[in-house]
Amino acid sequence: MKTILFLLPVWLAAVNPEFASPSSPLSPAGSSCQKIVGGFQFTEGITADPNGILYFSDIPAGSIFKLTPDGKVSVFLKASGPNGLQVTPDGSLVICESAGPRRLLLATRSKTIITLADGYNGKKFNSPNDCWMDPKGGIYMTDPRYGNRDDIQQDGEHVYYITPARKVLRVVDDMERPNGLIGTPDGKKLYIADHAAGKTWLYDIQQDGTLANKRLFCSDGSDGMTIDNQGNVYLTWRRQVRIYSPDGILLDSITLPESPTNACFGGPQQKTLYITAPFSVYAMEMKTQGAGTN
Repeated sequence: MKTILFLLPVWLAAVNPEFASPSSPLSPAGSSCQKIVGGFQFTEGITADPNGILYFSDIPAGSIFKLTPDGKVSVFLKASGPNGLQVTPDGSLVICESAGPRRLLLATRSKTIITLADGYNGKKFNSPNDCWMDPKGGIYMTDPRYGNRDDIQQDGEHVYYITPARKVLRVVDDMERPNGLIGTPDGKKLYIADHAAGKTWLYDIQQDGTLANKRLFCSDGSDGMTIDNQGNVYLTWRRQVRIYSPDGILLDSITLPESPTNACFGGPQQKTLYITAPFSVYAMEMKTQGAGTN
């Protein structure tokens, strides 16, 4: 049974000291990171739509949950090891299916399931992990492999670009274990974390979706990540959400009682930072706004 600690949109007025994190320089005075729902097995992939609805994955449960502004939690969809998610401009949901068929899926608003990509060069993906849709409608996807490695068909752990025409391009092939990624709203830059190496890299996006000019952004890895309207990048690394400026300078850290797995902006005016951790979802009011690239 899921445990809801307080309802939307009044969570930020209710403080649960057990889960409170110190205020952030990027958050209003008195704001704290608060647990809003718990009782899951391993949450991931949180994303928000313009109406304030949150979607997030519980990987072992094979479920994508929906959290509405009135605080109601329900199963939106079942999938094989759902991981990274993104709401598209038309309200559909991109899904990284990390187990079973191991595909990149699209669930329409009517819950019709469309396979966008199911492998590369005739071989299955490792475990689709995280995704980001660019302004053209193409999708970047990381494909690491955690746990059992007996059924790996690819020659490594790479990053792919699924074009709007659904052609699959391999765009990064030199990482140990790529995981979180996020792009800028203008579609010009892409951040990709190499979780195993503990580094996050920055690339320039080319017209055809390929990547160029790889350079080190920071010496932290990340699971999922998000970005705000000032270009600050939010990495989920160990027990913290670590916030970096566009120049790669560490601005702030938000410490949680669980290791965060992903983050996105949502809520009124896109000023609430939502964070998934293994068993729970947290929220924190921020001074900055999301960049609309969840």
